[in-house]
Amino acid sequence: MRYRRAGLAKVLACTAVLAAVATACGSGGSGTSPDGKVELTIATFNEFGYEELLKEYEAANPNVKVTQRKTGQGAPHHQNLFTKLGAGSGLADVEAVEEGFLSQVMAKSGQFEDLKEIGPKDVREDRWLQWKVDAVTTKDNKLIGYGTDIGPLAMCYRKDLLEAAKLPSDPEGVKALFATWDSYFSAGDAYVKATGKPWFDSAAQIFNPMHNQAGTGYFDRDDKLVIETNDDKKIWDQVTAAVAGGQSAKLAAWSPEWETGFKESAFATKTCPSWMLGVIEGNAGPDHKGKWAVTAAFPGGGGNWGGSYLTVPKQGKNKAEAAKLAAWLTAPEQQIKAFKAKGTFPSQTNALISPELLNQTSEYFGGEKVGLLFAEQANKVAAAQYKGPQDGEIQDNVVSPALTSVEQGTSPDEAWSKVIEGAKKAAK
Repeated sequence: MRYRRAGLAKVLACTAVLAAVATACGSGGSGTSPDGKVELTIATFNEFGYEELLKEYEAANPNVKVTQRKTGQGAPHHQNLFTKLGAGSGLADVEAVEEGFLSQVMAKSGQFEDLKEIGPKDVREDRWLQWKVDAVTTKDNKLIGYGTDIGPLAMCYRKDLLEAAKLPSDPEGVKALFATWDSYFSAGDAYVKATGKPWFDSAAQIFNPMHNQAGTGYFDRDDKLVIETNDDKKIWDQVTAAVAGGQSAKLAAWSPEWETGFKESAFATKTCPSWMLGVIEGNAGPDHKGKWAVTAAFPGGGGNWGGSYLTVPKQGKNKAEAAKLAAWLTAPEQQIKAFKAKGTFPSQTNALISPELLNQTSEYFGGEKVGLLFAEQANKVAAAQYKGPQDGEIQDNVVSPALTSVEQGTSPDEAWSKVIEGAKKAAK
């Protein structure tokens, strides 16, 4: 399931459909305006927090005029991106790319500029966490994107529901519950036995981060499908066993039932990238303020779910100026401002040690220092998992529906056979 951005105080992405897709499908950058200014376009989706930053950039660069094309959701933005790549024209000077679509972009990396070559020479790769850079570096060592935000993973949970099951509920006490996937599912069994209620929201929301922690994803670095030999069958068996044990609420993420489930206390724990805090607050509502908590722990040590990049397509007319804008927007100072505006958690190393970030708290989550917590979680991510060209298609259109079918009664073995069949078809 593709991730959706949300601010720390409210859900933004789930209601951002209002932006017109037609705006995102306009023509490419026009080069120079009648008054001699360099005209740049930047295409983004959901909430990047760039509105005020672009005004600031224009003020500091009076010879530049920037127009933002903002699409409400990620899917139509990326559909437009791939359509215009195929057409050979029509893209913005700077195009945002979300990590769920990155494998498809990397397969077309020849249509994007190498930012090591055209970008400002003072932009060093150590500006970002290494795994963030690695994910957008081609096999021949070209850098085709500057990192914007990330989604470091922690665990969110309902304190009152854990207390009712006689389980630890304070942020330190629960860390043992969430230390490993074995301990997480064991705690889930205890919770279900004590309450008769589900432990987590859906199987896909557990499988996907477990899969992303593995050393090898659906494809190896030669783009060979390896789903039959990697760790996915072991992960599948763990997750489907938890489903059989009553741990899943069987609520598909982003569905109306899932959103209502937060208000109805339908589950006790939630895999929790940084942007999920706003989703929880928006869906659970003010009646549950202080009941939800987040802890600096995630089974298996850490992980990332979400985040984007700014790229410069070769179609553009002012590629050096576009790279300069992208570099400025992804500097630590600007990304902290974007974080404060929209809750997009920065991927820059200097931002992750900034007091402005580390002192950020969430009253909804009991005054927790969420900036510090997620900075710690970001530094636990060891490496970026390699994603093959059809990675997103397999995750979204093969694995997740199969897990839903298990929740609806299909046997795990039968559903797994369909996963293998669907993955092979997608990889052709």
